[in-house]
Amino acid sequence: MEIIGNADGPTSIYLSGVLGDSYQIISYTILIIFYSIYFLKQYSLKRHGIQAMQLGQNKIEILILFSSVCITIIQIISIYLDWSMLPSNTRFIGIILGLLGDLIFFIAVLTMKNSWRAGIPENACTKLITNGIYKYSRNPAFLAFDLMYISILLIYFNIFLFLFTSWTIIIFHLQILQEEKYLEAVFKDDYIIYKNHTYRYFGRKK
Repeated sequence: MEIIGNADGPTSIYLSGVLGDSYQIISYTILIIFYSIYFLKQYSLKRHGIQAMQLGQNKIEILILFSSVCITIIQIISIYLDWSMLPSNTRFIGIILGLLGDLIFFIAVLTMKNSWRAGIPENACTKLITNGIYKYSRNPAFLAFDLMYISILLIYFNIFLFLFTSWTIIIFHLQILQEEKYLEAVFKDDYIIYKNHTYRYFGRKK
């Protein structure tokens, strides 16, 4: 339990407990919103006869599936145990990043419409989306995942969560590199032009 300021009386202990409960509720909410968007989008596409889940076709995608399950379990355990080594002001930054991640992810899947896929759609025809949020990021969904992972890490920083967060973000980056090769092969000059004007994670090139 974290003691607020230099006080060590009942009031500081009570406030510490209240803030701890608030962090847990907010953290669970960030995760629930994020994964609700993810699975509801898959369900919506499935109703239209579209198989959005394309992961598991190569080693990197298998690692993504494994890492995603592991980090989610560790996130939930860290939140449940209120396991954090960082001060309140740093944890507050984590909350902001988490809510931002939820918002970016929602906008990204909404903008992709029926072209959204989890993984490389080897046997499916999709459109190259360059409008909306994709005008400022080639991978807003991956950016949102990273923000969500970093968010929970800042709110509940511990060595296990740090290691799995770092590992998962690296694996996601490797997946991005694979997808870029696929998109360049499929969309050719259209993707190269887009790539030359929009940064991988965030920003527009002059």
